[in-house]
Amino acid sequence: MTPFPHRRAAHRPRRLAPRAAWALALAGLAPLAAHSASATDAHGLWLSGDKAAVIRFAPCTDVSTALCGQIVWDKDAGTPEDACGVTIARLGQYSEDAWRKGWVLDPRTSKRYKGVLRVNGDVLALRGFVGVEILGETEQMARVQSVPPGCKPTPAQ
Repeated sequence: MTPFPHRRAAHRPRRLAPRAAWALALAGLAPLAAHSASATDAHGLWLSGDKAAVIRFAPCTDVSTALCGQIVWDKDAGTPEDACGVTIARLGQYSEDAWRKGWVLDPRTSKRYKGVLRVNGDVLALRGFVGVEILGETEQMARVQSVPPGCKPTPAQ
């Protein structure tokens, strides 16, 4: 008999703890594997973070494998600041759960930046940057089902 029998029992759970932690970690990843992003997740209507515009993301008309984003509703429609019909994104390649290899436009300044677009459920993150992705700014948008009245209808991209 060992002088401290309770210590021996305490060692066994420690040996199982790393296995249990590993199993729990893998179980936590299961929901992520159930829905991985696809290239078409970005298609549709998205309300800008400031709720001032609705952007339609769809395949570009001239290159169907690229993704274009066009403003289809603007709170300033009919004023000199009207941005209806402006293409704010053109991204040429979908890889690693994101649209890349293209540009995004800041319609307030008319400046173009490198861009990357990611979708997570009903949230779209459009990031514009200079040089490397970490040196940028992200606009988060929410999916919407319809376009409010205001802009004149624009042709498809």
